Amino acid sequence: MSISARRELLSRVVGRYQVGGRKVKSAILNEFTAATGYARKYAIRQLNRMKKGPPVAVRRNRKRWYGPDVEDALLVLWKAANFICAKRLVPFLSELIPAMERHGYLCVSEETRKKLLLLSPATADRILKKVRDAAKPKGVSTTRKGTLLKHQVPVRTFADWTDSRPGFMEADLVAHCGCSAEGAFLNTLVLTDIATGWTECLPLLYRSEEEVLRALDVGRQLLPFQLLGLDTDNGSEFLNHGLVEYCELEEITFTRSRPYKKNDQCYVEQKNGVIVRQLVGYDRFEGQFAYKQLGELYQVIRLYVNFFQPSMKLVSKHRKGSKVHKKYDAARTPFQRLLESNVLDEQRRRYLVDFYHTLDPVQLLGKLELLQDAFWHHAILQKRKVSLPSKFVVQPRRVIEDVKDEDIASEPKRIEGEVIRQKKRSYRRKAKQRSPRTWRTRKDPFEDISEELRQMLIAEPQRTAKSLLLELQGRYPGRFPNGQLRTLQRRVKEWRREILVKFDMEWLAAGMCQ
Repeated sequence: MSISARRELLSRVVGRYQVGGRKVKSAILNEFTAATGYARKYAIRQLNRMKKGPPVAVRRNRKRWYGPDVEDALLVLWKAANFICAKRLVPFLSELIPAMERHGYLCVSEETRKKLLLLSPATADRILKKVRDAAKPKGVSTTRKGTLLKHQVPVRTFADWTDSRPGFMEADLVAHCGCSAEGAFLNTLVLTDIATGWTECLPLLYRSEEEVLRALDVGRQLLPFQLLGLDTDNGSEFLNHGLVEYCELEEITFTRSRPYKKNDQCYVEQKNGVIVRQLVGYDRFEGQFAYKQLGELYQVIRLYVNFFQPSMKLVSKHRKGSKVHKKYDAARTPFQRLLESNVLDEQRRRYLVDFYHTLDPVQLLGKLELLQDAFWHHAILQKRKVSLPSKFVVQPRRVIEDVKDEDIASEPKRIEGEVIRQKKRSYRRKAKQRSPRTWRTRKDPFEDISEELRQMLIAEPQRTAKSLLLELQGRYPGRFPNGQLRTLQRRVKEWRREILVKFDMEWLAAGMCQ
């Protein structure tokens, strides 16, 4: 019997007990102890205590087992893992803690380390509860069915995936079209391995058969294992003669899902939301500049996701009445699952292990942030055709050009000399839906030094307009007042649209040589 049920029973019988005689009290006491399991003396005290009022819950001031040192270390690890859920984070702590210590972001005592490894997902959730945040907008579907070759491509449902060997992958396209699917816009080809969860994201300049084949060739070169099978939806960019002949020539098993059955492609559909939508977003992107910048962004995303983002796989599920009970395995990264599959030869395995030891998760997040900012500058603002009441409109976040001086001056918290982020690194909307500014009301104060400013920005793409203005004020005293900050912010925003920020992998090569 639960505590609430015992208290309810106590409130029901206490009236009769207090006004009854000796025999009545004895009978009530016998029934009450039999129902609640209380000792007889304790039951008497409870029934007599009701004269003074209902029982008060007893608060036991137990000593905290997980102190501030454990909470601080867990918060640093959670931020380095990009704020994933505790069920994925806790099993990965045994791998993440050495990686963070190896690169100097974490220094904990042996006692704190033991407590971190003893954490349960529920306890970690309670510790991290106050800093959680989530907001997920929705995209536009651009899949157009292709019916000409359906009879040549067999159907594979979600229940048919019994291949435990890496190499059988699901593929899907994610459209970066914003609020409208008209015209040409960028797309992302997402390839997800069923056995390991290894994911490759490849940019497409536009949606076509040729672009899919080109991206598939690039993806096969990036994969650490051989592509054995490909499962797609029924879109015309996949169901065409070109892809069918390509799979036959390369001896790749080609299957498709059932129409209007998203669960048939549950593995890749989940990665569409967790990776592409969270890290790239829902804005509209077009043209060569955005295409090249998206390719640079996906270079760092593939390393961070495949080596430092653990996930859980469904082992079994069964229905009991109206409830479905699911059982998952321990959270592991795609890299860990790939090593456990034993499909890699010794040379390839040794190379991947050495490469993993050179990766710095916090530095990868820093590169990710820089490339995200560079890519989001290419977003095309669109006017919505339908205006919604204010209570239904998602309030957008500010972009880096629209922040105030005091916000720019403030710095994020630092740990061990390195920046540790304070928010989940995910998609953020544009601040204001404005039309582009094409007019001038006065002479451009930065006209004669525009090339100098441009070279400064190319050398250090992460610099803000505030820092550039402070440097100009030091070089040219009295020439550039603080009131020209907004003008310089607009100029920097225009230049960033034309500058390709590359993912420099020299630091990885240097680490491999050590």
